[in-house]
Amino acid sequence: MADYKIQWVRGHVEVYDRFGRFCFSADTEQEALADLQELYELSA
Repeated sequence: MADYKIQWVRGHVEVYDRFGRFCFSADTEQEALADLQELYELSA
């Protein structure tokens, strides 16, 4: 899986790629990790 940064922002999390570009937001870190896993599986 590519490098991503998950950051809490005002009650939700935001996910950024290794270049610092915003990818998506999620309600929880677990949701963000599940979404990242799904993206990884789709791109494989």
